[in-house]
Amino acid sequence: MQTVADPKLTHYTYRVTWSAQDNEFVATCAEFPSLSWLASFQIEALQGLQDLLHEVIADMEQQGEEVPEPFAERSYSGNFNVRVGEILHPKPATRAAEDGLSLNG
Repeated sequence: MQTVADPKLTHYTYRVTWSAQDNEFVATCAEFPSLSWLASFQIEALQGLQDLLHEVIADMEQQGEEVPEPFAERSYSGNFNVRVGEILHPKPATRAAEDGLSLNG
């Protein structure tokens, strides 16, 4: 296995879980949801995925494609919108008003 040289790789959001179906650990990266790596040990799954990402990112850069920024380094407004049906809307609106809050921020 190669050593991961790009410190940006360590800033991505990783998860390593046991896959009963594969009988191995599977490593995934939230910023690259189509990629995964299977291995017998957790650390090998993570290292394998990071090595793969190193190659994928180098290829993306060579092709002039935009490389996803790590979620931890993105800026967020703190707001998000959720749509609910007309029947459900009065209940949270009433509760927010009782608490002195606005659903619209």
